[in-house]
Amino acid sequence: MVKTQMLLAAEGEHNPIVPEPAEIVVGLVAFGLLLFVLWKFAVPRFEKIYAERSERIEGGIAKAEAAQADAQRTLEQYKSQLAEARAEAARIRDDARAEGQQILEEMRTQAQTESERIVSQGQSQLAHQRAQIVAELRADLGRQAVDLASRVVGESLEDESRRRGTVDRFLDELDATSAPAESAKP
Repeated sequence: MVKTQMLLAAEGEHNPIVPEPAEIVVGLVAFGLLLFVLWKFAVPRFEKIYAERSERIEGGIAKAEAAQADAQRTLEQYKSQLAEARAEAARIRDDARAEGQQILEEMRTQAQTESERIVSQGQSQLAHQRAQIVAELRADLGRQAVDLASRVVGESLEDESRRRGTVDRFLDELDATSAPAESAKP
């Protein structure tokens, strides 16, 4: 009985679970209209924003890849420049060493040449002074020998040519006797 009453009540009254056919039609028309408006205006705008965002992201990725490639090229260039700079520094050091050695060798050569020149000049001065001293000693020794001989002999040996011949003969004899004695010395 309860069942029949519910059925009767259901036929006469509106059931809230089942919509009215007019409401279904109006709902379908409103949903179609909403779908049309969304499809016509909102979806293209969403697609446009999505495409822009995708382009920006892809552009950002491309820029990042380009920046990374540029950074890699710059790093390689830096490394090559650093290697070149190191090679250049090594070459400069080697050149400086070689130049230093060359300068040192030139200075040694100059010092040796200067030393030889000074020794040669000293030897020539010494030889000149020796010759001068020997000449002075010969003249002085000759005068003294003539004076001594004059006193011993008692006659004057003033004649210049005679005196010179006597002195030269005496000095030659003196040289002859001193030469074997000098050569015997070690």
